Amino acid sequence: MDDDPTGMAAAQLLLVEDDEAIAQTLMVHLHQAGFAVRHERDGALAAGLCAQPIDLLLLDGMLPGVDGWDLCRAFRAAQPQLPILMLSARASEAHRVLGLELGADDYLSKPFSMLELVARVRAQLRRVAQWRAAPAEATPLRLGRFELLPAQRGLLRDSRAVALTLREFDLLHFLMRHPGQAFGREELLARVWGAGFDGYEHTVNSHINRRRAKIEPDPRQPAHLQTVWGLGYRFVANP
Repeated sequence: MDDDPTGMAAAQLLLVEDDEAIAQTLMVHLHQAGFAVRHERDGALAAGLCAQPIDLLLLDGMLPGVDGWDLCRAFRAAQPQLPILMLSARASEAHRVLGLELGADDYLSKPFSMLELVARVRAQLRRVAQWRAAPAEATPLRLGRFELLPAQRGLLRDSRAVALTLREFDLLHFLMRHPGQAFGREELLARVWGAGFDGYEHTVNSHINRRRAKIEPDPRQPAHLQTVWGLGYRFVANP
């Protein structure tokens, strides 16, 4: 991948997987794709790496020491904009939703193809590279108690910073640019994630729920990120 203009070939990945056979298989394919991979088997040891600079986290959901779900939450809190891809034998809808709501950007159920894994990794890294390369939009967007800062991918609520992942920012930015207008999940996936996104439709629900927990006075009765039954979601600055 020496001719990769995005610089993905230099990406540093952290793989947290306790099954040595699975880990070795993943590392072989990721190395062949041009990535540098550090492997940790124990969740407790991996927890000590939350603040270490990495480009993407590959995280098994079931680990000794510290559970993968807790690790996902810890890495997300330490590095809000770190791409996190969860790998789990738990394939139910409830577990996929849980992983996304704890902060994962994507979720792959075992068994999966190595080609799909590499494609998902590249997609996450490409999104970060595109954000870094994009010209900064300098004009803040102010709506009610909120101020969105496009250049920093940041949000202020009552002048206090609210940590957002890149995708959380993109989704909120889109909704705030269309205040009061409702959008369905499929349209949000197309407009925010992109027409080529091959992920999970409940990704939208999970991102909405995570953001409600960050900005709503009572996430159980959202005043700003509202559900419009039968239509989708909308942003309301001053309900």
